[in-house]
This record gives sequence, C-alpha cells and structure tokens, in this order.
Amino acid sequence: MTNVSELPSPLTLLPRAQAGDEHAMNHLLTAITPYVARICRSITHDDGADATQEALLAVYRGLGSLREPAAFYGWVRSVTVREAIRTARRYGAESCCSEVDSQEEANPLDAVHISDVLERLSQAHRQVLTLRAYGLNEEEMAEVLALPVGTVRSRLFRARRRFQEAWQPSAA
Repeated sequence: MTNVSELPSPLTLLPRAQAGDEHAMNHLLTAITPYVARICRSITHDDGADATQEALLAVYRGLGSLREPAAFYGWVRSVTVREAIRTARRYGAESCCSEVDSQEEANPLDAVHISDVLERLSQAHRQVLTLRAYGLNEEEMAEVLALPVGTVRSRLFRARRRFQEAWQPSAA
C-alpha cells in the first residue's frame, strides 16, 4: 500500500491525469481528498462524505477542462464548494455552512462562540459567510449559489450585520 506522503505532488500528476493516465488520476484524487473532505465537512456537516464523493467525481469529470495548472487548487476549491452546496440542498441540510474552519483562531472558545452564532443565522446567511471565509468573492459566490451578484452582496451585508448583532451579547 502506498503512503500518501510518498505520492508525487498533485501538480506533478496533473498533466498525466489530464492525458488519461488512470494511475496518475487515482493518485491525484487520493492526494486532494483530505482538502476536499475538509471543505465539504465544514459546509455540509453530516453529509460531508457524500459531498466529498460528489466533489471528487466532479473533479474527475472536469479535469480535462482545466487549462491553467497553476489554478488547480482554486479550481478544486470552487468545484468542491459548488458540489457541497448542491449536496446540502439535496439533503435539505438545515445545518449547512454552520461551521467555519480556521486554523488561525487565537482562543479555542472563540470557535465555539462563532459556531453558536452561525447556528442562529439563517441558512442563506451561513452560506455566504462560509463562502467568504473560504476566500470566494461576490462574483464567485453568485456563480456557486446561482444567484445574481446584487443578491449575494445584500445577503452578505445582512449576514454580517446579523452576525455582529448576535455576537455582541456573547462578548459581554
């Protein structure tokens, strides 16, 4: 059995996988699975495994359309977020997007408080805040959510305001 740390980097495997090398494709998908799973879990919670499988399948199917190898991880992130949101909608996940992964938390209790405040927001507001936390801009969020950019901007504005209102009492 091959250890994941012994695999070539995804960017090294990418051209071979795009050329139809199934062995390289398998190694590429294995290498990105933890990254994809982390994003899916934070968006879908209980349906993270299903979302991960859907995202990896979408990456497999769409890899030939990727023209710029340097954009690989951004493209994978975009595909993964889109598939995770589709999965959450399909399963009617009310808890969609309720957790934001951040390794930069100074105080572990802040993460608990953030999750608690996010749980009290609507699903639409949790979605835009989570997508923003993953670095998507308004245009990318609009594409992922299949909404007009203006709607995304107003949701983001309202979501931030509601988050701040909900956060204030817990800061006391």
